[in-house]
Amino acid sequence: MNRTIPLILAVALFMENMDSTVIATSLPAIAIDIHTSPIALKLALTAYLVSLAIFIPISGWMADRFGAKTVFRAAIAVFIVGSIACALSGSLPAFVVSRFLQGIGGAMMTPVGRLVLVRATPKSELVAAMSWLTVPALVGPLVGPPVGGFITTYFTWHWIFLINVPIGLVGIWLATRFLPKTEPVQTPPLDFIGFVLSGLAASGVVFGLSVVSLPYLPPIVGVITVAVGLVSGALYLLHARHAKNPLLALELFRNQVFRSSVLGGGLFRIGIGAVPFLLPLMFQIGFGLTPFQSGMITFVSAIGAIGMKFVTALIFRVAGFRRVLVVGSLVAAASIAINGLFTPDTPYLLMLAMLLVGGFIRSMFFTGVNALAYAEVSAEDTSKATPIAAVFQQLSIALGVAVAGGILEVSTSLNDRSLTLADFHTAFFVVAVISAAASLSFMRLAPDAGNAVSGHGRLTTPKTLEAVSTPGN
Repeated sequence: MNRTIPLILAVALFMENMDSTVIATSLPAIAIDIHTSPIALKLALTAYLVSLAIFIPISGWMADRFGAKTVFRAAIAVFIVGSIACALSGSLPAFVVSRFLQGIGGAMMTPVGRLVLVRATPKSELVAAMSWLTVPALVGPLVGPPVGGFITTYFTWHWIFLINVPIGLVGIWLATRFLPKTEPVQTPPLDFIGFVLSGLAASGVVFGLSVVSLPYLPPIVGVITVAVGLVSGALYLLHARHAKNPLLALELFRNQVFRSSVLGGGLFRIGIGAVPFLLPLMFQIGFGLTPFQSGMITFVSAIGAIGMKFVTALIFRVAGFRRVLVVGSLVAAASIAINGLFTPDTPYLLMLAMLLVGGFIRSMFFTGVNALAYAEVSAEDTSKATPIAAVFQQLSIALGVAVAGGILEVSTSLNDRSLTLADFHTAFFVVAVISAAASLSFMRLAPDAGNAVSGHGRLTTPKTLEAVSTPGN
């Protein structure tokens, strides 16, 4: 496998994933500087998510129309400009607009980067390539809080965004130098009605869930916005049935392998979206730790995510997608539930060990589920599959935060008290059950599903196994 391609893409995606979480730690400092409140400033977080939801569906069409490599580099450039604008913002409206601009770049970077990788990698090597690309999504949310706290404490919050400039410029140069050239292809006209409806649907659900889980606006606003999103989604389904070239090719869901990957993976991501939200809060509110201390504990999960990369391809080759994803989803869900057993008296070494194992398992699961999405998708349909998978990922992560926040809200309201450790334990158990339900989707897969990608069932020599398990393969 050409390791250069996934590494270049992973660097850009890490920049995006870390940036989207690092800001949360720095909200109080930013709020003071731009003369607003941290609660109001959460609109900036929501603006970024809304931007992703609106523009991800159009990413596949853009990649086909202008070339995936060109769009990927342009996305990094837009992200850099948005980062600079964030650092220079002196008011709440300016900061919100800057974050929305960043989101436009991020909406193209993730799905188009994955599209470049899929098109440049033989299916037999896709699991190994995806293992590199999965790391940023798992590491970013975990290292973001401690990095944000360190930069804000010892430097200034502006550097949270300014460090993206050199990283992004290097990413553009590496992409120009090493990524394979991708020519534009003949594309039908943009499905503008589909773009509007899908944008309203995804952004309505994401914004509404964000408002409900982080109530800086009346909860009824979130409920109405989610309703608008659901209605828009229903209208899109009607539109897609009659449109000649719909923006999101929902006919791909007729393929059981693709359907299981997207829906099963989305169900599991509800739990994964909740963990980075719940774990730091539990350590700070329930354990009384500082943000930096809690960040240094959660960081061990990132180490586990990176370490698993070296053996993931071998595991899927030996056991196959169906078996690994069924068992992996259950074990990973159990690793989420274990967080609900932590107390201030739990030895830190035991907690670190559990978080490390959880990082291992989740990394393996996401590598497999991301590769499985393309196992039975033809080369010409990859640009259609990528935005669908990316939209469902964003929606499920937002839903995870909303579910976790909702559980905490309901628990405190019913008991008429402030948050306690027991509330966090309940939230972890509930989201773990939701994540475990993903195994039902993978149980329906055929035993040989995705074998062309995993290599399972083929005659495998010891030499081949050694090559697969070697770091970098």
